[in-house]
Order: sequence, then structure tokens, then C-alpha cells
Amino acid sequence: MLLAAPAFAGWGGFEGDFDDEKPWKEIEAQLPPYPKLEEALPFFVSAATDNQFFVDPKSISLDSDDVVRYTLIVKSPSGALNVSFEGMRCGSREKKRYAFGRADGVWSRNKYAKWEPIKYEERNRQHHMLYDDFFCPNTISVRDANEAISALKRGNNPRADR
Repeated sequence: MLLAAPAFAGWGGFEGDFDDEKPWKEIEAQLPPYPKLEEALPFFVSAATDNQFFVDPKSISLDSDDVVRYTLIVKSPSGALNVSFEGMRCGSREKKRYAFGRADGVWSRNKYAKWEPIKYEERNRQHHMLYDDFFCPNTISVRDANEAISALKRGNNPRADR
């Protein structure tokens, strides 16, 4: 006696066959040229801090892995600079610091770089501001570097909820 197998039995293996279900893979971040403060674009973070915040427009990129990469510069009231090359994943609301700037104008790779959640913080909220107002309006990444640069120059991304 021969039993008929259901017509769909041979289909098998649909799992992972669709592009949108493939696991996310990050490309290796290439370090940009070291930034010049006089060319950086300022952005407002909060009245709760005396620090000034800038992004180097030449460093902004959006790559095939959907990570917005940029150089962040924080200037203290005494003039001290904190420079970092970072990435932001809009879909998962995460950030990663790839490298830190040294006083001699050279990058030092962050050997402990990992994706971390972007949290709302009262004082240190530069990542929250970059995420919501400039690079990831409504959790969707900017289309390209030009959109990010325009948003920084304007003071916000027009696609951001206000």
C-alpha cells in the first residue's frame, strides 16, 4: 500500500530563503581622516551641560550595513577635546565607538568596541540627540551623508517628530 505524501512535503527549507531574514552583518569600519574642529558642525544637546558638541561632516557615511558612521567631537568649557569615531544602528537603537582621538591627532582603535543601547540621559544625551533629531528620525536612518549634513546645518531632521 502506497500512501500519498502531502503536496507541500517536498517544499521544506523556506527558512532563511528571503533577503530580509538574512542575519545582519557589519562591514569593517574604515577610520576617516582626523577631524578639524573649525570644519565640524555644531549641534545643541542640552542646557544641562556646558560642553559643546560637533560632528565632522567629512566623516559621515551610511554604508550597505545600514550603519550611520560619524566623528563626534565634544569640547569642554576649558577647551579640552574628546574625539571619537562612532557608528549608529537606527533599527536597533544602538551605538558603537570604533576609535578614540588622541591629542597628537592620531586614531586609537577601540579594542573593546561593541554595540550598546542608546539611552535617554539627562546630562550626557548627545547620542540620544543625534539618534532622534539628526541620523535616525522616527527610527529610520538618513538616506545618505548629505541628508545628515543638511539636518545638522538646519538644527534638526525634518522627518523627526517634534
